[in-house]
Amino acid sequence: MYKQDLKQLVCQEIDKLEPVLSKLADYLHQHPEISMQEIKAVNYLKKLLEEFQFIFTPILKDTFSTAFIATKGNGDKKIGFLTEYDALPDIGHGCGHNLISLMSLGAGLAFNAVTDKIAQTVIFGCPAEETIGAKLNIADSGYFDDLQACLIIHPDDKTTIGGTSFATHPLEITFLGKEAHVADPVYHGINGLDALVDFYQEFKKLKQSFTKPNIIGTIITDGGIAPNIIPAKATLRATIRSLDTDYLEEVMLPQIKKLAQKIALKHQTQLKMHHYEPLYKNLRSDKLLNQYYQENFSLLGEKYTLLPDDFADGSTDVGNVSHVTRTCQPTICIGNNLFVHTLEFANASGSEYAKKQALIGAKAMAMTAIDVLFEK
Repeated sequence: MYKQDLKQLVCQEIDKLEPVLSKLADYLHQHPEISMQEIKAVNYLKKLLEEFQFIFTPILKDTFSTAFIATKGNGDKKIGFLTEYDALPDIGHGCGHNLISLMSLGAGLAFNAVTDKIAQTVIFGCPAEETIGAKLNIADSGYFDDLQACLIIHPDDKTTIGGTSFATHPLEITFLGKEAHVADPVYHGINGLDALVDFYQEFKKLKQSFTKPNIIGTIITDGGIAPNIIPAKATLRATIRSLDTDYLEEVMLPQIKKLAQKIALKHQTQLKMHHYEPLYKNLRSDKLLNQYYQENFSLLGEKYTLLPDDFADGSTDVGNVSHVTRTCQPTICIGNNLFVHTLEFANASGSEYAKKQALIGAKAMAMTAIDVLFEK
């Protein structure tokens, strides 16, 4: 059968699946669960996948009780589809993960329906995207290694193709001194806050020396307990980001840590440093997959914007997937003038228009999987 015939068939399958997919998106939207607590979401997805005879297997049980893979099909080529389902505290699905599940599950089911005898379909359950990113552990455990491609589309206020994401490795730095009363003439303290302020000022200068595109944000989370007590502990948290994972890990972070050590020695404080969130790598957006999405969005009548290769407005654990197998992360428009991680976006992600757009996204994803299947 020709490629275009299969593309037409997967679109027909998604149209048939529309009632099932719409109920999935509604259920997740109405039952938001925060990272690491996505029990209802996974049970719903498990039941649905098993109804379509997928083999559902929990993975990473010791660290992520709600991570899974679901497999079906035969053949040498194996295509992955990434579902996400965690929500934000208080806001709900302000990142539209209910729609990501709709799109990836819909694309995976449709792709399998027309390729079951010639390709393997793997649907990944990826919890905690909003916090510690299960895709990092899934990637490190080798589950993406033998895929020809792994696909996902993210909701947004515009449909886009291309771009990248920032690598990020948040760092906490604590200077530990010695408490004392500020007026004690005999027992003198060591001021951890002085050390931290000194570091902060030098850190601002250091930031100017980094030559590759980067973003650094800092807050002081602990600066003492009372003004008449010399603060023995002062802590800073920094989000440190670069478009290049290697530059972040091999240039930026070593220089920042070296500066902290220098300041601690100068002030005679102890120093503690640790990464309070895991490393999200930069997204290596596969050019051929982007080309497929251009063709398929056009076939579906969805207008899109092409982003420059160096455009990034955030970080994602999909970046870690891209360092193991081919992937990219287009976006699909679910409304105008929306911003992720807001109540307005959460409301939009439950709308009929958003679900309609997500069906277009599912079709584009399934069609792109067909393109990968036909690669020589």
